[in-house]
Amino acid sequence: MKILVVRFKQIGDSVLASPICNSLKKTYPDSEVDYVVYEHISPLFENHPSIDSVISITKEEQKNPFKYLAKVWKVTRKKYDIVIDIMSTPKSEVFTFLSPGAKYRIGRRKPKRGYTYTHKIDEPGDTKDKVDKFLKMLKPLDDDGVDVKYDHDYSICVTSEEKKVLRERMSDSGVDFNKAVFAFAINSRRPHKIWKREYMIEVINHCIDKYDAQIIFYYSPAEKAYAKETHEMMEWNKNIFSNIETKSIRELAMLLANCDMFVGNEGGPRHIAQGLDVPSLAIFSPSASKKEWLSNANDRHQGIEIHDIGAKKYFDIKPSHVIEKLDEMIDRYVEKR
Repeated sequence: MKILVVRFKQIGDSVLASPICNSLKKTYPDSEVDYVVYEHISPLFENHPSIDSVISITKEEQKNPFKYLAKVWKVTRKKYDIVIDIMSTPKSEVFTFLSPGAKYRIGRRKPKRGYTYTHKIDEPGDTKDKVDKFLKMLKPLDDDGVDVKYDHDYSICVTSEEKKVLRERMSDSGVDFNKAVFAFAINSRRPHKIWKREYMIEVINHCIDKYDAQIIFYYSPAEKAYAKETHEMMEWNKNIFSNIETKSIRELAMLLANCDMFVGNEGGPRHIAQGLDVPSLAIFSPSASKKEWLSNANDRHQGIEIHDIGAKKYFDIKPSHVIEKLDEMIDRYVEKR
């Protein structure tokens, strides 16, 4: 059995869609499960126990239709038995178009497209979160009597050696692992998701004053200036580290694996933290529903949004609201040093 799962989107979507791979691997233990994602995201799924091969679509292939078609043609020569097109766009549908022999070619039902699908999935209206929504793509197997082994969990697999590499880099940068280490998402790729910087600073100062925590400002190249500026606004506090650069999303996962807590703006890195089971507290902007995006929510992985405090505006979430919840989580899940 050969299975291909196609997911073109950013970090959070790709991580939250990976339970499809888990479920398929458990349903068909001897199958080969391949996962198609964008190149910059693909390192996240290295060593994943449910994914046999991660197939990267490069930026050049995204932009050049001829190179893209050549890549899809090459991939689909494997002759898959099941192809699941989660995104279901004209571009992603090419995988099912070039897989005419697949018994199951599954995509979403959308107007004027999906002619190459054998099964079209209606937009579900009864899902509890994003993971649950993605898993509805397996309904055609259920309908045909397959005993689908649904697995809602998602994980990022960082080896002990990888974790050690980043731990040494963090130590060389001055991080003291005798103290609690908190990763703070102070920025976001999407400006409307960024909580007020002065509010975030208040929460960070609380963590330093009460717990003597070591604070990690991670960032992409485009976010480096914001991180340095924030550190400068905090008078270059020695408990804050804005000098640890990660060269890839894989290295970011390795860094987060060495942290005791993740705090900050909701986004892809928070999903990585949860995939690593690093306790996480995210601040959700009104554009991102906590119900959908905080998939598999539990006491170790929480969020706060305006509805939790009966507010109407994003910045009605005050530092006190975050600190109250954060203190509870630190007390339960962060080892005392």
